[in-house]
Amino acid sequence: MARFWVCVAGAGFFLAFLVLHSRFCRSPVLRNFTFAVSWRAEEILYRLDVDWPKHPEYFTGATFCAAVDSLNGLVYVAQRGDNIPKILVFTEDGYFLRAWNYTVDSPHGIFAASTQYEQSVWITDVGSGVYGHTVKKYSSFGDLVQVLGTPGKKGTGLNPLQFDNPAELYVEDTGDIYIVDGDGGLNNRLIKLSQNFMILWLHGENGTGPAKFNIPHSVTLDSAGRVWVADRGNKRIQVFDKDTGEWLGAWNNCFTEEGPSAVRFTPDGKYLIVAQLNLSRLSVVAAPPVGSIGECSVISTIQLADQVLPHLLEVDRKTGAVYVAEIGAKQVQKYVPLNSYVPPFGS
Repeated sequence: MARFWVCVAGAGFFLAFLVLHSRFCRSPVLRNFTFAVSWRAEEILYRLDVDWPKHPEYFTGATFCAAVDSLNGLVYVAQRGDNIPKILVFTEDGYFLRAWNYTVDSPHGIFAASTQYEQSVWITDVGSGVYGHTVKKYSSFGDLVQVLGTPGKKGTGLNPLQFDNPAELYVEDTGDIYIVDGDGGLNNRLIKLSQNFMILWLHGENGTGPAKFNIPHSVTLDSAGRVWVADRGNKRIQVFDKDTGEWLGAWNNCFTEEGPSAVRFTPDGKYLIVAQLNLSRLSVVAAPPVGSIGECSVISTIQLADQVLPHLLEVDRKTGAVYVAEIGAKQVQKYVPLNSYVPPFGS
């Protein structure tokens, strides 16, 4: 029987139990679980939004990733499976809008890079079919705009650029693109591309030393101009200067049990949210000050049910809500910062 650990305080425990039980019983993976209370002295920063999405039956495959268009209040979910829509589009309130499946083989990572002039969605495709081993840009309605890589053919080349199981990407407001390639394939690379898709810098060697990777799985930026990479196989996070690509340091001490699978910063830049897939755990880590990487310091954790398997996640840059794609539970869950919570029954 799966076990679900929840940190709760005060008389709200019983109500929390009833609400969470109602939510999780809708999932075939999580119908049977037990509650145990962890009394560790750590700060509780998030609550589960049990009403997101409004209709979870739209999740019909393994949900690998989620992206948030904060500008337009949209949430994209990419899932895998046969004869199902690969991309689902919801409102941030959880209402289903539409789905599309065009030229998507096996999605791995997804990123929404919208501006006031354009709504765009980038997808890393690790499929072995005719659309695989590519990084692709779409409109919000699934129109294919740009393809990077050679569709259906994996490789290590740089001119033309090729990929093998590209894991994830992050698109900066300037249009520059950061790609981690690959998820167990030929490549172990971090690539920065200009908005015109020219290679600006690259780290691309398999290994355990500085600026070397073993399954680089997720990438993000902070407001200080640093690039953070979940170096999953090496059980660490590596940090680089976004302009020069210079290696700035690494965090090794927080991930001795399992390497990180996803990294994203909160909108205020105070915390880094980290997922660990096989531990079914989310960690809220204190962000270091400018000019220092320091040591990893976990402020809070969210222990999910066994076999939930949080793969990748995204943070809404307006609200701070965290969307977690869970391939084991075949769902995406939304966690809301506690400081934004309004009690439903008044004070």
